[in-house]
Amino acid sequence: MGGFFGAIGHEDVALDVFFGTDYHSHLGTRRGGMALYDVKEGFQRQIHNIENTPFRTKFEKDLHDFRGCAGIGCISDADPQPLLIRSHLGLYAISTVGIINNAAALVERYFADHNRQFMAMSSGAVNASELVSSLISQKDDLVSGIRYAQEQIEGSITILVLTPEGILAARDRLGRLPVLVGRNGNGCCVSFESFAYHKLGYQDAHELGPGEIVRITADGWETLAPAGDKMKICAFLWTYYGYPNSRYEGMNVEIMRCRNGEIMARQEMEKGTLPDVDCVAGVPDSGLPHAIGYANRSGKPFARPFVKYTPTWPRSFMPANQDVRNQVAKMKQIPVPELIEGKKLLFVDDSIVRGTQLRETVEFLYKSGAKEVHMRSACPPIMYGCKYLNFSRSNSDMELLSRKTIQRLEGEAGQEHIDEYADASTERGQCMLKAICKEMGFDSLGYQTLDGLLEAIGIDRDKICTYCWSGKE
Repeated sequence: MGGFFGAIGHEDVALDVFFGTDYHSHLGTRRGGMALYDVKEGFQRQIHNIENTPFRTKFEKDLHDFRGCAGIGCISDADPQPLLIRSHLGLYAISTVGIINNAAALVERYFADHNRQFMAMSSGAVNASELVSSLISQKDDLVSGIRYAQEQIEGSITILVLTPEGILAARDRLGRLPVLVGRNGNGCCVSFESFAYHKLGYQDAHELGPGEIVRITADGWETLAPAGDKMKICAFLWTYYGYPNSRYEGMNVEIMRCRNGEIMARQEMEKGTLPDVDCVAGVPDSGLPHAIGYANRSGKPFARPFVKYTPTWPRSFMPANQDVRNQVAKMKQIPVPELIEGKKLLFVDDSIVRGTQLRETVEFLYKSGAKEVHMRSACPPIMYGCKYLNFSRSNSDMELLSRKTIQRLEGEAGQEHIDEYADASTERGQCMLKAICKEMGFDSLGYQTLDGLLEAIGIDRDKICTYCWSGKE
């Protein structure tokens, strides 16, 4: 995924940019960067690898060199950024979040005149922010250029641009990610996560609409390009990615997750499928509020049969190597034997993607003495890799647990009946659940329904992207 934060004020904002960016560390694990602008010293920029060391500790030593009344920062799961760009539009810093699915085709188009070149990373790929800046440079002003870039890109792109005159913020065309503006006595900020600026003393000022572009200065903000009518915000912001304190389109993340768990339990009680268990637990961390809601509605006690050891391994997906990630996941799981031995446990996880770590979690629970392990997913079966952001983004849809299971059950013919497999009320849906239970070692398995998930989010369902579950944009 990735996150961003920017601030501009009448006085120095380096600390705000530092802390505001750090508060997005849950959204990325590869690169962190900051760029500041000072009237006397111009632009200052620094980028660090944060795969093994958190953003804060990497950038603390840089703080005494950073100064300026405007700045942007980013956490990235992909390319190094922010970049400093010099073009006919001037000198500016740029940071982007999203996916450019047609990047290769766009690069080839600009190579065609034999008069352009891009810096290449070790993989040979072009930095996404550099490609976006090249698209922006095709026009005569930044706003027109940003609009042009977003029109040319297949996927999604949200953009922050730091100039000597202020910060331009552009939400992607269909608003798949949030962009929020805050304000305090010194100036304004722009952020992915609302809680990041609340902690810094900013108050809510404006939430950009899909495709909206605003200029932010120390004195306020103004819309340079109006929002579009159509929005497709990512549902995973509420179920998994978003931080509990954040709010998107007026809906708080923690409240949605608890409500989601309540709806799951309500549906099971109505169908008579609620298992007889000793307690309900959440798979740490984002599964916990879903589980609390489930426990509250079902009347089953909530417990924490295992906890994660996070002081040295705060994020299980941090190492690049899958084997290392799996080992880290094992190292982090610390059992509470008194809550596991001889117990019937029901766990709620935020989602089930490939299922690798979940299988190991179940094995760990049985080795710790669990009598039964029932699993619930707080969202429907993931059937399609995301084309717009990099949650559930896979080299192939067949890496997804649900699709692999369908392939084992029916081969290629089964892929023609994905909608049936996603519906637990159908024969095919039940077959998939039983097959996954057998493979993973669950005593039972249940997924939240798409209707239940949309009910929990509580905004107009036509404004929510459900592609990874339904395959429909």
